[in-house]
Amino acid sequence: MKNKYIDLIDQTFHFPQEEFELDDQANLKFHGIDLTALIEEYGTPLKFTYLPKISHNIQRAKGWFKNAIEETDYKGKYHYCYCTKSSHFKHVLDEALRNDIHIETSSAFDINIVKKLKTEGKITNDTFVICNGFKRDQYVTNIANLINEGHKNCIPIIDNYEEIHLLNEQIDGKYKIGIRIASEEEPKFEFYTSRLGIGYKNIVPFYKKEIQEMKNVEVKMLHFFINTGIKDTAYYWNELHKCLRVYVELKKACPSVDSLNIGGGFPIKNSLGFEYDYAYMISEIVSQIKTVCEEAGVPEPHLFTEFGSFTVGESGGAIYKVLYQKQQNDREKWNMINSSFITTLPDSWAINKRFVMLPINQWDKDYERVLLGGLTCDSDDYYNSEQHINAIYLPKYSKAKPLYIGFFNVGAYQETIGGYGGLQHCLIPHPKHILIQRNEKGEIETKLFRPQQSAEDFLDKLGY
Repeated sequence: MKNKYIDLIDQTFHFPQEEFELDDQANLKFHGIDLTALIEEYGTPLKFTYLPKISHNIQRAKGWFKNAIEETDYKGKYHYCYCTKSSHFKHVLDEALRNDIHIETSSAFDINIVKKLKTEGKITNDTFVICNGFKRDQYVTNIANLINEGHKNCIPIIDNYEEIHLLNEQIDGKYKIGIRIASEEEPKFEFYTSRLGIGYKNIVPFYKKEIQEMKNVEVKMLHFFINTGIKDTAYYWNELHKCLRVYVELKKACPSVDSLNIGGGFPIKNSLGFEYDYAYMISEIVSQIKTVCEEAGVPEPHLFTEFGSFTVGESGGAIYKVLYQKQQNDREKWNMINSSFITTLPDSWAINKRFVMLPINQWDKDYERVLLGGLTCDSDDYYNSEQHINAIYLPKYSKAKPLYIGFFNVGAYQETIGGYGGLQHCLIPHPKHILIQRNEKGEIETKLFRPQQSAEDFLDKLGY
């Protein structure tokens, strides 16, 4: 009878996979990383970032766009931008910027990071800095300072009618801008139109009324982004074509426009059964843009994307120890981890986001159905959205041998949404954070980025 955990996985998914395999002791390895050795060296709970995955995903996307452009004889260029809001950490930006990319910002302090990176030579004046978001006074000032200091490829994206005038007051000489479309949301959303950007029908009139006579302003980009991301759905293709109609109309009214930003929203792997044809989607997007532009008699635009989760999400992992199992009734067993889901994986709690969850060890043991609970006294501190019809199966718990579990592809947003380095719910400390890199020989090297939060750190923040 096949009732081992490895049997369950074999019967349900194709395994091993590109990033997941087992060693001879039935322990999980991630991109060749010995996770058991990582636990022995650093203990748990821990977060880790596998930096080579960032470069790998950037190069994959660049390759898909290169192929699509060559296949369709597309005349525009492609520019890959990284959304800094997905993870602002220096080690993430350093790794990403090794791949000749550009960046997208969303708030005032992002510009301070840009200046730091420029000082270190990681960014130059040729690097596109796409400034999105609703711009308060400090953000406008920082953007203006960056442009006034010579960064002519800084392109603020106009989000509302007032922003162009606020920028104009502080920027010296000529500068470039983009305009963001307020896309219509999917029918199931609670509202019809995105709060970000300017409505489809209003963009060209806005340009003609407010911008056309501004001799110091050069409109270069139309920005398009939808909240649900890039998916092969009638909704996505319909919104893209509406965007293209606006681009064509704006291009005819404003010849300086030569770039289309199709935003981001590439999905990342959230289960062992994940499937998504990235190459097909990119090829189809490029082909449809070319077709629409040819039919309208306008040149194909340069293409920009802003990939955040796709860039950094699959580089991150979290490892916990099952501290104890509580049998709460005749059917429900709670495996209690030595951390909190609310504080370390806030998206799993706030938006029921699914991550790849797998045991690190004991794959050769019998399995059981369990619930996973965190350490806080909050009833919502649990994880129950795995791929097995909302059930979680893990090797049977035993006090004799600790069970460790890993959550993978958690590298985007979790630290910033969770308030990294700040106060945490029930004062559960943020785990230690490990950076994993490969040296020139391809050997894995690890180092401690941050230790686990201490009581003194919490007390200081609380004013004790």
